[in-house]
Amino acid sequence: MSTYIRELLRALVPVVEAELVAAVRPVGRTLVPDGVTPMVLAESHGARRALAGARGFGPADLTHGLDVDLPLRRSGLRIATVHDMAIFDVPWAFPRFRVRGERMLVRAALRRADAIVAVSEFTAERIRAITGREAVVVHEAPSPEMIPASASEVDRVSRHYDLPERFVLHVGNIEPRKDLGTLADACGRVGVPLIVTGHGLWAHQAPESVTEIGHVPTGDLPALYGAATLVGYASRYEGFGLPPVEAMACGAAVVSTSVPAIAELVGAGAATFVPGDVDGLVVVLDALLGDDDRRTELARRGLEAAASLTWERSARATADVYRSVGLTV
Repeated sequence: MSTYIRELLRALVPVVEAELVAAVRPVGRTLVPDGVTPMVLAESHGARRALAGARGFGPADLTHGLDVDLPLRRSGLRIATVHDMAIFDVPWAFPRFRVRGERMLVRAALRRADAIVAVSEFTAERIRAITGREAVVVHEAPSPEMIPASASEVDRVSRHYDLPERFVLHVGNIEPRKDLGTLADACGRVGVPLIVTGHGLWAHQAPESVTEIGHVPTGDLPALYGAATLVGYASRYEGFGLPPVEAMACGAAVVSTSVPAIAELVGAGAATFVPGDVDGLVVVLDALLGDDDRRTELARRGLEAAASLTWERSARATADVYRSVGLTV
């Protein structure tokens, strides 16, 4: 989510003439790009944070909820971006106490929105099915920093994280719907180490067989992708699926599930398998790990697919949504 917010704001600066103001918590102050005025909010958590957001942030011609939420008080036009409808579609992937409250917040925000942005056709379809609202599809994109790393950078990162010569990499938080169990089982069966970044959500832990390297700075990711023999993504549900797209932009050979949102974006740029199908994933891994030429060709197709997604295009499409509701930008 932070990638979407940061990169969209950065790309909007040269595209719109309106003043851009970003409401952020103190920890996010340094992430606000040049050309955007930060509105630093007091730190708060839980219900207190939700209440503060509901009150709004002062007068504005347009308020864009970059992660769905919109204030209750109307101050100009309102647009909400929806990244996924997972809280409705896969409630088993969340703590039980969160599901009912978040569903109410999402429904309320989408009722109030003058326009809705969805980050994929799949997410737009789910919004329509669940709420009856139409959404404009504006794809996310890899960060501009996500480009193939130099050999020296790959070597530096490999030494820093003590990486093996051959391994499968998973990038992302450790949570139920990412299905690390399937990926770990398949890697174990083909005899290749699985390296995992990120941290566990809601006390969810990675399988014991994987090697965790924790949070990785964004600047290390291109070289980490470059060091990996394959990048694996076993997610059972996505609204977009940014990690496999960023991996492709960095020249990695990607193996991912064929869930609709990912299939929509990666096309022929990744090898795919049915979610939860360990046997099918073993076949895919075996074929790619044993054939350097196939991996090279897959990486080439991935670069080609990722090149069609840019934040400039996303920003211009977002500005068109602003104009569609009557804002002059």
